[in-house]
Amino acid sequence: MTRAVLSLGSNLGDRLGHLRLAVAGFADVLVAASPVYETAPWGVTDQDDFLNAVLIVSGDVDEWGWLRRGQALEQAAGRVRERRWGPRTLDVDVVTVDGVRSSDPELLLPHPGAHERASVLAPWLDVEPDAVVPGHGPVRDLLAGLGLDGVTRRDDLRLT
Repeated sequence: MTRAVLSLGSNLGDRLGHLRLAVAGFADVLVAASPVYETAPWGVTDQDDFLNAVLIVSGDVDEWGWLRRGQALEQAAGRVRERRWGPRTLDVDVVTVDGVRSSDPELLLPHPGAHERASVLAPWLDVEPDAVVPGHGPVRDLLAGLGLDGVTRRDDLRLT
């Protein structure tokens, strides 16, 4: 049994619908789903804003199982990888899995850059106030250092 933190993002097409597809795809293992946030793009900034959320899931799956499940949902949403950090219908990132560390290029854990992205930290803090990014510290402290510029909680949008 493992517990994972997954980050969701979408900035193409039916953004909310794509996030809902991911929530439905993890419904059988879902522990918590954050509120939806609208965030400015990170990395490549000449693209539309994202909708983001975080899921906490738990099940009889290892870190690779979480990755493959997320990739299957990305594929179902028509995800095309044309450029790094570019626009996408659905992005499902495995942020942490029970403190597992991985240096495999296909699955780096904890997810690199998560500790620098308010689009991950803000929704994660909503569902897990005592969350810690392994090797980086408490999510609350990391988010306080980043601020919330370009990150807006969208209470008018619901995942379920």
